[in-house]
Amino acid sequence: MARANAAYYAQRDPFADFTTAPEISQVFGEILGLWAAVVWQQMGAPDPVILAEAGPGRGTLMADALRAIAARMPAFAAALRLHLIETSPRLRAIQAERLSATWVDRVEDLPDGPLILLANEFLDALPIRQFVRAASGWQERHVVDSAFVALPCAAPAHPAAPDAPAGSVIEIGEAARSIARTLGQRFAAGPGAALLLDYGPAESAAGDSLQALRDGRPADPLASPGVADLTAHVDFAALARAAEGAAAHGPIPQGRLLTRLGLFPRSDRLARGLAPAQAVALMDAAQRLALPERMGRLFKALALCHPAQATPPGFEP
Repeated sequence: MARANAAYYAQRDPFADFTTAPEISQVFGEILGLWAAVVWQQMGAPDPVILAEAGPGRGTLMADALRAIAARMPAFAAALRLHLIETSPRLRAIQAERLSATWVDRVEDLPDGPLILLANEFLDALPIRQFVRAASGWQERHVVDSAFVALPCAAPAHPAAPDAPAGSVIEIGEAARSIARTLGQRFAAGPGAALLLDYGPAESAAGDSLQALRDGRPADPLASPGVADLTAHVDFAALARAAEGAAAHGPIPQGRLLTRLGLFPRSDRLARGLAPAQAVALMDAAQRLALPERMGRLFKALALCHPAQATPPGFEP
């Protein structure tokens, strides 16, 4: 999965296959930028501070965020040092057309110091391991010659494993857990916060969520590796457990977070200055992001921060 997605993002335009929240509405990036600004104030307004995004795509989210930050919180705009976590040379070039930043390959490569990290639909593309409960015991799936091969293994370290019936599939995202572990250690030692938004369950559960999109349609994950986007649901509860040392807030539904952060009032204000068709499209985009029957419930938000820091905006009880 890791090798296939590395090839995919290096060679293809992922936005031909899927649309992310920043591409749906500019308000998404704006309110996340202002979320970061408030968190910066909660941290004591350190100067300098690293503002980072993992998996920035075309740079749309960060461009919208920086525009809102410059207009509403110029002191934060002056203090921030922008870092983008991106391994694809092609996407780095696209991002450089609209953003002035320092690029790194991994979260672990970010420099020391106060940090605010945004990661939207980044974790779902990280590789997972799959374990299947057979009648004879646990087996791990491997890929050989474009087909799954199951080999006997020990029971996976997963809350759902002990009671899983035969045929159950358990997924473990070790790469995502490693990032959460790194952030937990970092925030335990110094000021910082991360906002992770993606799709997946609020609690760890069994289930096969591996999927592929090619040309905007579902595809066989094992067919033609490198030409389809491979994703899997994010186990937010596992991330919160892995981020030992940090305070974990959430996960909560994305719709709840965006509504609390002012998605609809901001969209309404923007819509008043637009032509009728554009205004309708903008409000529909807000509903797409937040309504439970659309992206609002399936997508979740998890915040990690220094234990002594105030509850991040939108995560209040």
